[in-house]
Amino acid sequence: MRFVRFALKSGNIDQARIGALSKDSSQILPLDALCRSGDLLDLIGREAEAEALAATVTPIAAADATLLAPIPRPARNIFCVGKNYHAHAAEFHRSGFDASAGQSATPDFPIIFTKASNTVTGPGCEIPSWLDDSQSTDYEGELAVIIGKGGRGISKENAMDHVWGYTVANDVTARTLQKDHRQWFIGKSIDAFCPMGPCISTVSEIADLNTMRLTTHVNGEKRQDAVIADLIFDIPTLIETLSKRLTLEPGDIILTGTPEGVGIGMTPPVYLAKGDVVSVEISGIGLLENTVA
Repeated sequence: MRFVRFALKSGNIDQARIGALSKDSSQILPLDALCRSGDLLDLIGREAEAEALAATVTPIAAADATLLAPIPRPARNIFCVGKNYHAHAAEFHRSGFDASAGQSATPDFPIIFTKASNTVTGPGCEIPSWLDDSQSTDYEGELAVIIGKGGRGISKENAMDHVWGYTVANDVTARTLQKDHRQWFIGKSIDAFCPMGPCISTVSEIADLNTMRLTTHVNGEKRQDAVIADLIFDIPTLIETLSKRLTLEPGDIILTGTPEGVGIGMTPPVYLAKGDVVSVEISGIGLLENTVA
């Protein structure tokens, strides 16, 4: 199923509700009865209940609703992975903005950093580039993994049993701050610098994870195009790496890295400007679109 948080356009935008998208995305099937707290994470492990309820409720036209960030305030920082596509690792290595650069562009181990939880914003929300005083705001379309079953010491063989679903993310980054501070947290943790959505697609919704295609467009121009099979370190490896020394918890979010085609990889770099529209789409999940403010 594809679960969403939404608000009716005719009501209060702050009154979030929970539902599931129909197959053609034209309708939302309300599931509030299963999530009285208004938290999508209440549905972890309850997909059968959700399917049974969805078959009985009166649908709402998707056009009458505004989709919100699926997990608006994660309980912990978002786990992120740097340089996890070969071509992007090479373009970032060449850019001169990579403070982690070694002799090789491709890392030997997953590069893990975090992004503050208050960076999350939803579909259609503005990216506040005016908060980036370095004026070097860049986009990074990414697949986000949502942990369903927590644990420590999770092996690669068992890792996918701990995944609940996936969503689309844009790991917006202030490149100059990323370079100047010689680590990535400050440049990536500006308020509202992590749009997510439009939904959480559960594992059962994805026929073949490796063939999922990620594309990013800026003002209609294709900038990124890759399949998940292109990851240097796959999702089981990332889960094993993280859980080896820390306990993963339900609702934890892992951004798996961005492909080639970011603004910093162009000569000269092309940063986002006010009015730009960034669209990140992943097959099997949907389209995440945000305007730069």
